[in-house]
Amino acid sequence: MKIPVNRLLVPTLSSDDKPKEPHHIAYTDWGDRKNPHIVLCVHGLTRNCRDFDYLARTLQTDCRVICVDVVGRGQSDWLQHAHDYDYYPLYLSDAISLLNYLKSQYTTEIILDWVGVSMGGLIGMVLALQPNLPVSINKLVISDLGPLIPAVALKRIADYVGKDPRFAGFEEFKNYMKMISVSFGPLTDEQWNHMAIHSAREYADGTYGFRYDPRIAVSFKAHEISDIDLWAQWDQLNVPTLVLRGMESDILLAETAAQMQVRGAKAAVVELPGIGHAPMLMDDHQIKIVRDFILNERAR
Repeated sequence: MKIPVNRLLVPTLSSDDKPKEPHHIAYTDWGDRKNPHIVLCVHGLTRNCRDFDYLARTLQTDCRVICVDVVGRGQSDWLQHAHDYDYYPLYLSDAISLLNYLKSQYTTEIILDWVGVSMGGLIGMVLALQPNLPVSINKLVISDLGPLIPAVALKRIADYVGKDPRFAGFEEFKNYMKMISVSFGPLTDEQWNHMAIHSAREYADGTYGFRYDPRIAVSFKAHEISDIDLWAQWDQLNVPTLVLRGMESDILLAETAAQMQVRGAKAAVVELPGIGHAPMLMDDHQIKIVRDFILNERAR
């Protein structure tokens, strides 16, 4: 089934305060456009919004589901200046622009739940702490991301992000994608194929590469890689939160997840065997966990 992609023009925040051309962010829109219960889904570092097709198909009977391509990924625009990818307020600004746009479509109050895989969960966590949001976050679902991210895991990611490899054909591309994504856990052939189709970019010479701007790796190059410690932010969080942790994850360690249950949001944590970083919310078991959390007692 062909899913239409929508595009929204948003301002480009920059650390150098110089005026920048606005950029488009792309998103898919599932379910009844009048449904005031919105689930906003945001993907991981190098992924794209089509990872959420399986979850969105299940949720769309009960919710309106918006799945967004973060700038520089999927069908969203690439930034003119690479260093702007290293400016985290840009990602918050894009999200707030989308929330303002969605809010403008309603005359009734919106219930907003946020589902984020890895980076998408991090954006949701920080966004939930911002004052005067156009729509406050009602519930937060995070797949395999916590307030302490070990340097060793960041170095692993830095080894492949930004290399921009090219492949002679689609199957060669898919096999490479599966190799570097083995930590996603056991996915079906259909799911791997779905991910590869929406992750691939075909060039004019017939070769294939990834559908993201390799310059998103600027953060790994601009700074010495060290642990990321966001416990101060987590301890301020009071949004009902569900965390899915791959039991083999090197991003969200078991001791971090244990602390997340007793500090800050006091998250509910579900551990998933045979999976590392990160549970992709594609299989029926993971989808049911997320659906049950979102639909049980919809509003706080």
